[in-house]
Amino acid sequence: MMNTSNKIRNVAIIAHVDHGKTTLVDGLLKQSKTFRDNQTEMTQELIMDSGDQERERGITITAKVTAVQYDGYRINIIDTPGHADFSGEIERTVNMADGCLLIVDAQEGPMPQTKFVLSIALANNLKPVVIINKIDKQGARIAEVENEIADLFLELAVHEDQLHYPVLYAIGRDGKAWSKIPSNPQDPSDLIEVFKSIIDYIPAPKVETDKPFQMLVSALAWDNFRGKYAIGRINRGTVKENDQVIICKKDGSQIKAKIDSILISNGTTKTKVNEGIAGDIVELSGTGNVEIGETIADIDQPEALPIIEIEPPTLKIMIGPNTSPFKGLEAKFSTSRQIGERLNKELETNIGLRVEENGIGFVVSGRGELHLSVLIETLRREGYEFEVGKPQVITKEEDNKIFEPIEELIIEVPEEQVGTVQMELGLRKAILKEQFQGTNGATKLIYSLPTRCLLGLRGQLMTKTRGTAIMNSLVTGYAEIGAPLKQLRNGVIIAYESGVTTPYALQTLEERGICFVGPAEKIYGGQIIGLNKRNDDLEMNACKAKHLTNMRSSSSDGTVQLTPPTIMSLEECLDFIENDELLEVTPKSFRLRKAELDHLKRKRKKS
Repeated sequence: MMNTSNKIRNVAIIAHVDHGKTTLVDGLLKQSKTFRDNQTEMTQELIMDSGDQERERGITITAKVTAVQYDGYRINIIDTPGHADFSGEIERTVNMADGCLLIVDAQEGPMPQTKFVLSIALANNLKPVVIINKIDKQGARIAEVENEIADLFLELAVHEDQLHYPVLYAIGRDGKAWSKIPSNPQDPSDLIEVFKSIIDYIPAPKVETDKPFQMLVSALAWDNFRGKYAIGRINRGTVKENDQVIICKKDGSQIKAKIDSILISNGTTKTKVNEGIAGDIVELSGTGNVEIGETIADIDQPEALPIIEIEPPTLKIMIGPNTSPFKGLEAKFSTSRQIGERLNKELETNIGLRVEENGIGFVVSGRGELHLSVLIETLRREGYEFEVGKPQVITKEEDNKIFEPIEELIIEVPEEQVGTVQMELGLRKAILKEQFQGTNGATKLIYSLPTRCLLGLRGQLMTKTRGTAIMNSLVTGYAEIGAPLKQLRNGVIIAYESGVTTPYALQTLEERGICFVGPAEKIYGGQIIGLNKRNDDLEMNACKAKHLTNMRSSSSDGTVQLTPPTIMSLEECLDFIENDELLEVTPKSFRLRKAELDHLKRKRKKS
């Protein structure tokens, strides 16, 4: 355990999704001798991405703290998400750091999400170290990327000191970094330059060691034995086991507590210590019902630190108990009370989230489609079933006018697909701000458009550009709400009655559009089973069997050849549904359905 805060460095690692941030952290963990040579982590990749969804999606969703020892220094590394949808995670964790490593892809350069995360870091006065990663890429354009980074800092820097930063060149996957561009990236190297830059350029935490204890809670963790842990950087003083403390609540009230144990990070594990010192990041148990953003302070001088300010949500979605005929068949938890309890538990750690009761359901607000879809997938994997409405944009009212969020959208596509992109964005009333040719032959288009016009765009563009479009967006501000968009999707094919689908009926359905269900599948009346070729909705009986007769012919007795059904992901389903439709989510299935299952009631509503 360090006895001085001068030997501590607290570093946040920030980057756009897939620019190599988590891979570089892996290299720092391995090269600092945090693990023994025979430990499994030495051969593991993405060590810090511990969640199932993080590994599957290839992104960091929750910020995590690890620590390495190097040359007598203790370096706390905060691995932050690279996506603006998880801005709550970023905003609550950068206050624990004194500096940041900004990692930028040598080919792609700074992206919209890089800009967002860096703006938060600089606003919190973090000292930056820039790492241009993946310099061995065929399309690497190091000099241009350096200029783009310089322009970004000129735009975002809060004070002049932040314009002076060291630049390193790295191949994170191979665990190599240099202070100058190497003549041959294949030459042996290591990450010593990264460690040196952290120690030399990032300041020690500015703390008061001789004042009474004070710590802002930036994260929470759970342990089956000791319960809840409060995670944060000690702002001043020291804390020991069995110390009496005061928790300064958000509402101004104060609660007494006693510290049971103190843990510090050591690689991916936690080590129990007797004392936590000012400047270090610690986990404290025994703090009871503490929440993120509250202060734990000395019992004789309980002063609260400012509460963390979080960007407001931009999207909301209705989540309620499943009301379909298949309710309760595929899940452990399905009641409104169980869903509500789980959402309230999520609020303790997911501070970018808002939950309001709405009848028997809930209106859940978040930072974007990815933020909400990760929550839905988490609940589904935990055994919950529920129904979800179409994502809606959150507007705000000022001077009797309604304003909606506006986003900057950057799309990169091959030249032959530019017309397709422009046509689709034209339908969504997007404004083209800039168009230029990239170094890799692709065309970059920069648009400005309302957030609501982005809903469903990713799926449409992926289909129409044959998966070649790369999209990134960022909320840039608010503008007065525009005219509503027309429905850009065709009508749907709706099951007329409940039963089991037959190949004979599905063959007829295929003639009318695209199938979402296969043969011998249980369906119910009002379920959406396909996409119509026309703009209007169509009802069909998908359970109809062929009438048996004693007439035989070579043409009618052949085996039915069906096209495999189109299976949509969670995000594609959320993009697909309209205002009068719902998505039924269970641990085993996604089912699209009409909100009103009775076809006679649907007809009356239309008329």
